Amino acid sequence: MKKIISNGAVLAASLLSLTVLAQVKNGDKIKLITLDPGHFHAALVQKTMLKGVDARVQVYAPAGPDLQSHLDKINGYNKRGQDATNWNEVVYTGTDFFNKMIAEKKGNVVVMAGNNLKKTEYVKRSIDAGFNVLGDKPMAIDNQHFEMLKSAFANAAQKKLVLYDIMTERYEITNNLQREFAMITEVFGQLKKGTVQNPAVEMESVHYFYKYVSGAVLSRPAWFFDVKQQGEGLQDVGVHLVDLAQWQCFPNRTINYKTDIKFNNAKRWPSEITQSQFKAITKLDGFPEFLRKNVIKDTILQVYANGTVNYKLFGVNMKLTAKWAYSAPPGSADSHYSLLHGTKADLVIHQGVEEKYQPALYIKPLKNDAAYEKLLMKKLKIIQAKYTGVELKKDAGGWEVIVPEKYKDGHEAHFGRVTEKYLGYLRNGNIPKWEVPNMIAKYYTTTTALALAIKSK
Repeated sequence: MKKIISNGAVLAASLLSLTVLAQVKNGDKIKLITLDPGHFHAALVQKTMLKGVDARVQVYAPAGPDLQSHLDKINGYNKRGQDATNWNEVVYTGTDFFNKMIAEKKGNVVVMAGNNLKKTEYVKRSIDAGFNVLGDKPMAIDNQHFEMLKSAFANAAQKKLVLYDIMTERYEITNNLQREFAMITEVFGQLKKGTVQNPAVEMESVHYFYKYVSGAVLSRPAWFFDVKQQGEGLQDVGVHLVDLAQWQCFPNRTINYKTDIKFNNAKRWPSEITQSQFKAITKLDGFPEFLRKNVIKDTILQVYANGTVNYKLFGVNMKLTAKWAYSAPPGSADSHYSLLHGTKADLVIHQGVEEKYQPALYIKPLKNDAAYEKLLMKKLKIIQAKYTGVELKKDAGGWEVIVPEKYKDGHEAHFGRVTEKYLGYLRNGNIPKWEVPNMIAKYYTTTTALALAIKSK
């Protein structure tokens, strides 16, 4: 990997108001810019080479361990034995790195995955300057940043730019199949309305601070444990749950967040991390000063990384929960649970011991008789037309959906697939009409849930 470190004065301030001609026409080369990569998701966007994307990538960031960790991952992809990449990272580390990016205009797509306290402002200012933006979740972590994000979307529309977040969970095969079966009325029926006590949609994700990425133990920055910089659990990984609830339950339907979403309740609670656990994750000997206010008993850090929201979308009661713990049980990893209640069947994803910690989709009919089985087998052909090799295995409560290994490409591979989808929107100008209003609705849901949880405590 070629690494060029340069420093220099910023161009005159008047240049900052100029609009970058960053709109991408079909056939144009995509030129990536990576901005302040503080999260490993920035590197995963480049885990494979991307068709039509220049191998030369401009990186603007402050010097330090976050940047070095990013460059090390890219270097690892370039040097691996199989499917090696050939990215050429050109790095600028001046303290004026953001203004330098705006002034130099050396790319047309800015990739952002890092400190979430800064991210929304980065998004808005990049859009204002004429860059397209592919942002990691979350793009807003509280009400103030939500208002800023709305403004960014409005400016992106005016400038004909594409602002998009990285929703990898849409590419996980069991999530796809759960959505597909839910759209077959003869199999699923209609989505129930549910109640506050018994929601029609229930989802829960469990994540872990200590984990492996690209084959190595992930070292996280200390700010990751400050919810003012990273965001709380529901406002961070919970974005995926809100996105899936919208995407699976109301496919292609545009959401008006002001009228279509009604909140029931929300709450938040902390995860506790010991000083030795913190060191294992960050490689730091102690808690930095900005975290001391969250330390109890001198050695335990409380991180408000857990949250749940109970709300109505189009009158359907939903309960979504995000949790974080230190490390996963042996043999397991981050997990996802999802239950959709239909008038003819429930569709549920489990990822527990029985599934060997791999996600599995089950169809649980309310009336499990021969007539339903005959109809299910007939409608299975609709699924198989899109996903060849998918089969059903009968069990005590219904059927398990058997998925061929070729569809199980893993979480890290999904970043490339999201990026390819995004690049297609850039080249063809065909982003669905519902995507932007539904992104706005998504962040309204997560940020309003936080305000409600804090108020109700």
